Amino acid sequence: MNDMTSPGNLYIVATPIGHMDDITIRAINVLGRVRVIAAEDTRNTARLLSHHRIGAPLVSCHEHNEEDRAAELLARLECGEDVALVSDAGTPTLSDPGYRLVRMAVDKGIKVIPIPGPSAAVSALSASGLP
Repeated sequence: MNDMTSPGNLYIVATPIGHMDDITIRAINVLGRVRVIAAEDTRNTARLLSHHRIGAPLVSCHEHNEEDRAAELLARLECGEDVALVSDAGTPTLSDPGYRLVRMAVDKGIKVIPIPGPSAAVSALSASGLP
């Protein structure tokens, strides 16, 4: 990274838990404008992106390659590229890969921006009939 380049942003993007349309407009906008999307399973994420007509390139970032991939993605962030991190369903880093990348980004002073989305717990609670 040279002195003229600001680091990119790392977006932690929540994805639908079930129905592909259960995604926020903000998430769709972020996924459509980042330079690359790091996905737990690129096949699953490719279906979601295709459904929403998003053409951003995908790279895998799962439990078996996360350490090496995090270093690669950090280098891209340091060069000014915006990166989105997604898991198969729900919010990345919560029982899913991604915490190493987030930790590295935070340690380097790179802005990490969560993009909220669906929550299985809240959805279940809302339909439970509990007060």
